Amino acid sequence: MRMEETALPGVLLITPKVFGDHRGFFQESWNRRVFADAGLDLDFVQDNLSFSARGILRGLHFQNPNGQGKLVHVLQGEVYDVAVDIRRGSPHFGRWFGVRLSADNHLQMYVPPGFAHGFCVLSETALFAYKCTEFYDPAAEHSLRFDDPDLAIDWPLEQAPTLSGKDQAARRLKDFPEDLLPTY
Repeated sequence: MRMEETALPGVLLITPKVFGDHRGFFQESWNRRVFADAGLDLDFVQDNLSFSARGILRGLHFQNPNGQGKLVHVLQGEVYDVAVDIRRGSPHFGRWFGVRLSADNHLQMYVPPGFAHGFCVLSETALFAYKCTEFYDPAAEHSLRFDDPDLAIDWPLEQAPTLSGKDQAARRLKDFPEDLLPTY
């Protein structure tokens, strides 16, 4: 497994070893020892799957308190995955990193606590998997606008995305009260 730091310190792009032949492929998507040896001694407590159609955008979500670290990858299809640093006092506050994750490229991304996370579906459908370091806490969940002009995320969208009601009502980063944002 190869782990690379992205432009946002703490957000990692992970390339697993994939062993393929005429029958298909095998890959190890998570190994506590390998991640710990790379400095990520993570305790995942919850696994989630999300199935979505083309044009669906989920996010940008975060929890505070009880921030979740997320190890994400795509089992079927392709998405554009984004992490945004929302930690008050961070030198990277308001900066984002995006990457295409797909069943074909096998890439994974680790999004640490303190970052908002979201993705849009680029293929006909996508099956998206993520492991979380904290349990889902609906009382601590918040949504950041995917189209916040201050963030200027370059989503590869051909038309306006389909959003949940929660994401339609999301706030701009500058409109969040300080106590709702994590600290660096």
